[in-house]
Amino acid sequence: MQSRAPAGHRLPGVVFRSRISAVMLAMFATMASVYVAGRLWQDSENRVFLITEIDRRTGQGQSAVTVDDNLKILACRDQHKKLSELEIEVVGAKQKGFVAKHSSKSNGTHHGERLLAVIGIFTGFGRRKSRDAIRKSWVQKGAALKKMEKEKGILLRFVIGRSTNQGDGLDRAIEDENKLTNDFLILDNQIEAPEEVAKKIKLFFSHAADTWDAEFYAKVNDDIHVNLDSLTTMLSPHLDQPRVYIGCMKSGEVFSDSKHKWYEPDWWKFGDGKSYFRHASGEFFILSRALAQFISINRSNLKAYAHDDISVGSWLIGLDVKHINEGKLCCSSWSTGAICATVL
Repeated sequence: MQSRAPAGHRLPGVVFRSRISAVMLAMFATMASVYVAGRLWQDSENRVFLITEIDRRTGQGQSAVTVDDNLKILACRDQHKKLSELEIEVVGAKQKGFVAKHSSKSNGTHHGERLLAVIGIFTGFGRRKSRDAIRKSWVQKGAALKKMEKEKGILLRFVIGRSTNQGDGLDRAIEDENKLTNDFLILDNQIEAPEEVAKKIKLFFSHAADTWDAEFYAKVNDDIHVNLDSLTTMLSPHLDQPRVYIGCMKSGEVFSDSKHKWYEPDWWKFGDGKSYFRHASGEFFILSRALAQFISINRSNLKAYAHDDISVGSWLIGLDVKHINEGKLCCSSWSTGAICATVL
């Protein structure tokens, strides 16, 4: 019978095999670490490439922009504009002997100095008498309208969308009227209907901010008469305030009854009290340039509620905005110093 080898004779072989296993394990661990690190680096490079490619194709430059980022971008753009405009003003001042009140600026549709305000007068089909009444009082016509734009820096346009059956008699009537007056802003991509008014206000501010360079952008109804001299005086103190929202501020009841005139389909979003947040009355309100540009930049992501004034208020409530409750823009009655009045 063969005897077992003493334990001391078996130990070197065991130790040798253990050392081989440890070396192999270390090699595998190193290779795995290198492989994982390589894959992580490759994935990181792929993500960077994909993000860059998406940005290049969409032209956005960033895949996600916060509200604060937007406002900072607008502020930077404003600073660059002001620097360029100041250089132009210095040259003009030397030639004319004075510095213009408003910054010099030209764009594709309006040549001359920066406007003080662009005012959109919201109107609709079948409202010709209201428009004519305004033209006889404060809007003016033809050469007088152009003169007012140049001297007061205020551009006025009747804002209207298109008929549901685009190109029908309703659209042709507006086009014929515009040929005579040349005072319309016709929103080709907007349906003119009561349930579309919130989308209309968004498209107006977007279009106005993209088209005309102005200090302020305003919306007014076509049954409101406005004192433009008083408006100019009221706006002057706010020229250096970048984000102002001016109007007859109010809060009101949220109506959940679908039969009510002011029914709000999203009534449940406003809490148990069913009261709207603070916002300007839709009769007449004003936004500074940065806020109109904010609406333009973010138009595809802004929620439109049932009413235009609520919609605008909701877009601004989360921003660093100065809400100015201006009693002179409460148009229910005409009083001393009032800027507007409702015409029944």
